[in-house]
Amino acid sequence: MNAVAQIAVFAALTALVAVLTYLTCRKEKRIKESREYFLAGGALSWIYIAGSITLTNISTDTLVGWNGNQMLLIVWWELAGVAGLVLLAKIFVPIYYRYGCTTVTELLERRYQDKHIRATVATLFLLGNLLLFLPVMLYTSSLVIKSMFGLDVPLMVLATGIAVLGAAYAVLGGLRAVAVSDTYSGFIVLGMAVLVAVFALNRVGWNWSGVPPERLALFGGPDSVLPWSTLLTGMIYTQLFYWSTNQTITQRALAAPSIREAQKGIYAAAVIRLLIVPPMVVVPGICAFKLFGKLGDATYGRIVAEVLPQYLQGAFAAGMVAAVVTSYNAVLNSSAALYVCDLHQQYVNPKPNVPRMSAWLQAGFTVLSIVLVPLYVGAESIIQLIQQLLGLLSMPILSAFITGLLFRNVDGRAVIATLVFGATLYGVFTFVWTPMHFLHLMFITVWACVGFALLVNRAVFGRRAEFELGSAERRRDIMAILRRDS
Repeated sequence: MNAVAQIAVFAALTALVAVLTYLTCRKEKRIKESREYFLAGGALSWIYIAGSITLTNISTDTLVGWNGNQMLLIVWWELAGVAGLVLLAKIFVPIYYRYGCTTVTELLERRYQDKHIRATVATLFLLGNLLLFLPVMLYTSSLVIKSMFGLDVPLMVLATGIAVLGAAYAVLGGLRAVAVSDTYSGFIVLGMAVLVAVFALNRVGWNWSGVPPERLALFGGPDSVLPWSTLLTGMIYTQLFYWSTNQTITQRALAAPSIREAQKGIYAAAVIRLLIVPPMVVVPGICAFKLFGKLGDATYGRIVAEVLPQYLQGAFAAGMVAAVVTSYNAVLNSSAALYVCDLHQQYVNPKPNVPRMSAWLQAGFTVLSIVLVPLYVGAESIIQLIQQLLGLLSMPILSAFITGLLFRNVDGRAVIATLVFGATLYGVFTFVWTPMHFLHLMFITVWACVGFALLVNRAVFGRRAEFELGSAERRRDIMAILRRDS
């Protein structure tokens, strides 16, 4: 199949997703209120929630980054995600619905009775989205397409094209269009990624002999990329942060018509993560090591070019572009929600034209992410870089949620001070003194932050925190919501 035919297949599949999304969303009424606009009018069914959560998480940084490690034990990141989704469904979704949250940060305002803590955490989320996630998505997707097809095209050109396509869904269609396109794209993305794993295994004769034992170990030693002990410390908290307190993920669950519908979608996403995702993120990388040796982030593009039949390359390109488009437009939409709901409406104008403001914001975020792509070119392991840098924000933010949910009578100013303390502490651990694996350091950071918040709350603001986990009042509130919702 020649290049023209491959491009035609790519264009046809991309257009098919767009047409199906339009046909599904064309009767949606124009919504101007921020809560309904950013939560799709509370009308997402479980299948769209499952599809959107899955495709929001799976992007080229996932496929490129995890396969770039070329070892089996990396699969724990994905398996641990199943536990993260269960925590979201069983614990956090009922709490978010209890407080009627549009953004996850709204929960902090309600618990601390302080809008400034909400705005502070929203700003940190925005910084992570704009400076890290969006440009990394563009960089990794461009790298895969460039290496797979051997294109003599600058990365910035590819990144710009992908960004414009992703922004179109978020700007023109809102969350419903994003979720619907995610779901339709999922069939292409998951199908092609599984095929790559099967073809890679076939290329090595379904035999990994010759691959060093440490690359096939399911539990890592003390000096490995992922020591087994980290599964009991920081791994738990990274999953809790990502799946339960991350606006980009939880926004889909909050857009359901009921708690039960949201939970069905989350459980379906957990099943997909358990059964389908693991082979996609480790098998091609290990097969590539047997064939070519250590390749780093160039692994996935190289193995795809080696094993994928030519007649499927156009479809694969469509799948990879769909993967990054779905994740990219999800982060754009959630970033706009954070700014509009947590910052603009709180401090500037409580009743803006939400659709118009959201469109302009997402256009600006798109331009910024394109400009920042060169910062990540040449990173040794893009996925490890993301995890380490994310710790500067994730663990201090997670400590704010933990403190707010476990204790009452905590001053929001104590938690704002803790965010600065936590980022500084983890920054020292990362860039100055690194005594152990960064996941262990995340574990230390989150609980140091909780302790610091309680100390400042008592010593500076003279308030005694009251522990309330498992209180009869809390249980009654949640059970009442579940009974009413069912």
